[in-house]
Amino acid sequence: MRLNLGDIAPDFEAESTFGKIRFFDWLGTSWGLFFSHPEDYTPVCTTELGVVANLKQEFAERNVKTIGLSVDNLDAHKGWVKDIEEIIEGSVDFPIIVDEKKEIASLYGMIHSNEDANFTIRSVFIIGPDKKIKLILTYPMAVGRNFDEILRVIDALQLHENHKVVTPANWHQGDKVILDPNHSTGEQHQQTNYEEVKPYLRYIPQPKNQ
Repeated sequence: MRLNLGDIAPDFEAESTFGKIRFFDWLGTSWGLFFSHPEDYTPVCTTELGVVANLKQEFAERNVKTIGLSVDNLDAHKGWVKDIEEIIEGSVDFPIIVDEKKEIASLYGMIHSNEDANFTIRSVFIIGPDKKIKLILTYPMAVGRNFDEILRVIDALQLHENHKVVTPANWHQGDKVILDPNHSTGEQHQQTNYEEVKPYLRYIPQPKNQ
């Protein structure tokens, strides 16, 4: 199944390290970061889950719930979580979904047969409170994800949702943003302190992301 930006994310019910989860009910009105791992007890995945666990406060401040997935069983997930918690000296406070039959992985297109027909690649889906897919990232199995970049993208997506502005290349929190020429909201009409480089390229200070 091929998913596209703007599609409604597939809902599902599955067992996890936090018990049985109905995805949309669990997500509620939050944003969601849904990411897959090739296999439990592997080195790159271990570092990734550790980073996500340590970024708990960053995600909470952005109203983002995090949830992982791999095709291993529940006992493997629980044992692996203990290893991760020992390494980071902290808690893994988010669920990891059990998907032994690869049903959810298939729904989300997380298995790429040219990479590996048996395991999920490093997929990332950012899902909005409206349950629509806002971002899709695909990493090969050999490359760990940059969660600083994922946080940056979430910030940019939320700015766009809240203020209908767009972010320039290499944008970070606090940098100037661009008035979106595809939107003519009342808020944008009221902007008078913009910096015009071209009629289609107008910078303004970053609005508060709330």
